[in-house]
Amino acid sequence: MKTDTIAAIATAVSTSGIGIIRISGEDAIRTASRVYRAKNPQKNLMAVKSHTLHYGFIYDGDELIDEVMVAVMRSPNTYTKEDTVEIDCHGGILVMNQILNVLLKNGCRLAEPGEFTKRAFLNGRIDLSKAEAVMDIIHSKNEFALKASMKQLRGGVSDKVRSLRDRILSEIAYIEAALDDPEHISLEDYPASLEEKIFQMKNELKQMLDNADQGKLLKEGLQTVIVGKPNAGKSSLLNVLVGEDRAIVTSVAGTTRDVLEESIKLHGIGLNIIDTAGIRETEDEVEKIGVDKARSYAEMADLILYVVDSSRPLDEDDASVLEIITDKKVIVLLNKTDLAQVVSEEEIQQRLPAASIIRTSMKDNTGIDLFEDTIKTMFFGGEIAINDELYITNQRHKEALAEAYESMEMVLQSLAQKLPEDFYSIDLMSAYASLGRILGEEVGEALVNEIFSKFCMGK
Repeated sequence: MKTDTIAAIATAVSTSGIGIIRISGEDAIRTASRVYRAKNPQKNLMAVKSHTLHYGFIYDGDELIDEVMVAVMRSPNTYTKEDTVEIDCHGGILVMNQILNVLLKNGCRLAEPGEFTKRAFLNGRIDLSKAEAVMDIIHSKNEFALKASMKQLRGGVSDKVRSLRDRILSEIAYIEAALDDPEHISLEDYPASLEEKIFQMKNELKQMLDNADQGKLLKEGLQTVIVGKPNAGKSSLLNVLVGEDRAIVTSVAGTTRDVLEESIKLHGIGLNIIDTAGIRETEDEVEKIGVDKARSYAEMADLILYVVDSSRPLDEDDASVLEIITDKKVIVLLNKTDLAQVVSEEEIQQRLPAASIIRTSMKDNTGIDLFEDTIKTMFFGGEIAINDELYITNQRHKEALAEAYESMEMVLQSLAQKLPEDFYSIDLMSAYASLGRILGEEVGEALVNEIFSKFCMGK
């Protein structure tokens, strides 16, 4: 672990009211004192109490740079558990960079991305799951993502994982003790007791895994692809959902030739909407590329919005669309209900039995208000509750939980086959190690560096 003193701009590098430069390390206070001059000449930052705020000026030699407030925080009661100084200055790009540069000239090193939080992890202030929650809070796109990340930062995931690990370790210790001292510790009735405990822990892991997919969707949003044949109203739908004329809409079929992407929040549900080219057989080389892209995006979608021109009979182009969306979660919009209707709900239901069907008209926004309830029912069992339930939103955590679950299954198989007790211990230890990776107790340096490289510079 690098222990030199680091500095970085902690706020966005843009024109703003204030900016913050953060310093952390053994010489943080000494370095700040070299460039700081208090209004009271007698004040020395090296002598001030911890967690105090001081008014003064930052100088580069004899040149005044800015008027500032300086917060001094002494270890170990700081974010990194090291001495920390934060300089609150005016928020101009030039002034923040000048203050940072003078700190670098006086002994600091420029912090790497995420290095402050990395030091908090390496110094034992937070575990790896809490560190990842910090990044998730910064990148939260909706209320659910923010609350789930805050719950993780406050220890929701950590506490659950630690509880499971403690119970697993207790069983491993009992087995090992009994194998070492069979005269005093009996394993005669132990398998039945262990089986009951494993079932309980396996069910807890299963509940966390079941919530992981929902949590990921709510955190990142539903990949929502609009498909249909040309001139069915796909681009009009995108414009209605976004609330502005994002896509060109004309009566000429094939206007959309590339994909258009927009993100919206529909009553708390994030939708990453992709409007695609109308799917049809075409000799136009550019349009054909757009159609191929539409097929590719549809295959990867969480949700398909299939827009049907209900004033025209289903044809070969509709058949091409149906072919690629049959096994997907689909909401069919029988569009153009302001015109004479030719396509019935029964006809669509025969071809897509599991699809939800909504009658719409982009001309007067008919049916759009039914989206929310339809999506809630399709993905979240009818409602979205941001409550005390623990959601797993991190893919790395999900993979570790799945490995622990599989190890528990192996223990149950060993119990069913009446294998020797040391088999139980091996798989229990595997589950223990898998859960430890969530906390950062069973991870290597390369993974730690990869995780923190995704942070912003001053965090």
